[in-house]
Amino acid sequence: MKKQIVLALLIISSLTTASAQYPTVTIPGSQLRKITSKIIAGQEYDLHISLPSGYESSNKKFPVVYLMDSQWDFPLINSIYGEQYFDGFIPELIIVGVTWGGINPNPDFLRARDYTPTNEPGTKQSGGADQFLDFMKSELFPYIDSNFKTDKENRTLMGCSLGGLFTMYTLFTHTDMFSGYVAATPAIAWDNSVLNQFQKPFAQKTIAKPTRLFMTVGDVERGKENFEKFSAYIQKQKPSNLFASSKVLENTGHSGTKSETYSRGLQFVFERNKLALSSEIQDKYVGVYQFPNGDNLEIKNEKNQLFCSFLNKNKVQLLANTEHHFYATLEFFNIYFDETNSKTTGLRMEVYGKQFLLKKTN
Repeated sequence: MKKQIVLALLIISSLTTASAQYPTVTIPGSQLRKITSKIIAGQEYDLHISLPSGYESSNKKFPVVYLMDSQWDFPLINSIYGEQYFDGFIPELIIVGVTWGGINPNPDFLRARDYTPTNEPGTKQSGGADQFLDFMKSELFPYIDSNFKTDKENRTLMGCSLGGLFTMYTLFTHTDMFSGYVAATPAIAWDNSVLNQFQKPFAQKTIAKPTRLFMTVGDVERGKENFEKFSAYIQKQKPSNLFASSKVLENTGHSGTKSETYSRGLQFVFERNKLALSSEIQDKYVGVYQFPNGDNLEIKNEKNQLFCSFLNKNKVQLLANTEHHFYATLEFFNIYFDETNSKTTGLRMEVYGKQFLLKKTN
């Protein structure tokens, strides 16, 4: 028996030593901040923050995505952001994942407290959503805005399950806090579907600025039928300035909704225009533009569609977001045309955090 105990201790010791020789995997470009709330009884929150490349040298202000349940989903949303940004579907973003700090926090207990709008008798700590919203508005937003280069008019809220319930409750009752809402399989059955009570007054609201909502449910979930009714009501009774989209995800369960919801949700929230501009407007931009190093970029109008080519091999179709801002979706690529006295004089090109100023030469 003694020999067996000694052998077991040696094995454990060797495994511990081996694991100690290797560093843990971290997420590049991310950082951890902590904030203690006075509103929620001294609760400490961990903030998982991801900044876009080139952030330090940029003078821009960036949209902010606030992610609930960051303890589980921050690595996921960080990867999704990289994919969608690289392919040109979304802009450079600051991601703020919110979770609970302190000694041995219990996320299951605490999310039922912070994310639920009413007290459900079977969950004694529930019903703290309004307090959590006060924390976000009065403590979290000022902290993030004072420490980072944020666009205060461009915030998005994302959450799943109870986090999705909180996302929908925020939309219904504190609509102007965010311009984008993404809810993965929201727990709309909470407290005998109490969310419906907030949905009806919301339909009568006047929304001052365009607001976007994307939500989903898995097709094998028990609550699919209730979700479809809930979604249909929003589409039918939605206030003006709300742009809403919902989707039932094929062969997907409750937890599995996150990846596609967050991917499609970010695309929907940050979707740009595809304007059909007249040939007269487009022809103003046709010509040759010169990089500072002497290389040329050429813009052509082919069948009433603008294309640009540079370095004699790259041809990119340009889509019109505004009359002066064009973009591509095959990569992160934006062009902003400059005009003087109604004549195009040059352009500013953005490619993956880098900017180039080009003069029109022909």
